[in-house]
Amino acid sequence: MIMNTIARVDIRARLYEWLTQRVVYHSLFWLTLLMILTLRESVLDGFWFSLSNQIINVFFYALIVYFNLFYLIPNYLTRKKFLTYGVLLVLFAIIVTPLKVIVFYFKFGDQPSLQADLIEDQNLHFLFTFFIVGASTIVKIVKDWAQHLREMQELETQTMQSELRFLKSQINPHFLFNTLNNLYALTLKKSDQAPEIVIKLSEMMRYMLYECNEKRVPLRKEVNYIRNYLDLEQLRQGKNIEINFMVEGQVSDQEIAPLMFIPFLENSFKHGLSNHITKGFVNIKLSVKEQCVDFYIENSKPETPPVRDPNRRSGGIGLVNIHRRLNLLYPDNYELKIEDMPHAYAVHLKIKLM
Repeated sequence: MIMNTIARVDIRARLYEWLTQRVVYHSLFWLTLLMILTLRESVLDGFWFSLSNQIINVFFYALIVYFNLFYLIPNYLTRKKFLTYGVLLVLFAIIVTPLKVIVFYFKFGDQPSLQADLIEDQNLHFLFTFFIVGASTIVKIVKDWAQHLREMQELETQTMQSELRFLKSQINPHFLFNTLNNLYALTLKKSDQAPEIVIKLSEMMRYMLYECNEKRVPLRKEVNYIRNYLDLEQLRQGKNIEINFMVEGQVSDQEIAPLMFIPFLENSFKHGLSNHITKGFVNIKLSVKEQCVDFYIENSKPETPPVRDPNRRSGGIGLVNIHRRLNLLYPDNYELKIEDMPHAYAVHLKIKLM
């Protein structure tokens, strides 16, 4: 059963590959046109007589179409020489039409009435020939436009994926370095809380290694990651810092981009709850309503900004990345508001899940 399915899939793939070859689908087009024209005319003149006539017609149609596709369009139309292209196209149609009429004239040598009709209908033959070659130009333009659009979409997708990989590669080490610093501080104190941090850190590392490579992750896993992060920070900060995390709504398998909220958490602890504050707070509220996630975080901050060490490099990459990621992943589907208040700093992010 499985072998039969594989064989059918292989046959379809080979057939599709064969049909998409230019020689094949061009040949099928001309054969189809030949049969349509033949069957239309054979009602009055008989099949074989009509077939011989339409073979001549299709030959001259193909001649002018391929001259247009392989010479006129590449050398004039694509180089925006529109007037020259139009003049040459009309000129070639004027040359080809009498040649076709001459061939038919000799073919109808024993039928004077048909010869007379040929001479009379030369303008009609020209118009039909020009219509065919004009149609080939339109098809070529549409095909090239569709191919260009497809290539642009592929390039945009590749660029977006590359940027997202780069952005996430920045976020993950950034958080890891902060966490290891926390763990190092507790081990220096020989704290009994260090093993608990190791367990939580292993859960977060597992999440980052195996889940965050996906474009979307279940919201419940992201929430669990945030809880571990906050538990770890609470252990490090001690009782002087109040951390509150409230979740409203049903959190299940709604999907969201991974590590979307972590830069805001990092900033709240790194810049807000620094050693310049003896008592402080971080209040976080996550509201889930159908296909919308509302994230709010507020943290205390010192009355006077701390003096920066000029010799210390700034690692503030989070907010820049979060803006870029939001624009890439949720264009026109998010609202981000940042408030710098006298005694607190707040971020309000609403994301419409897709």
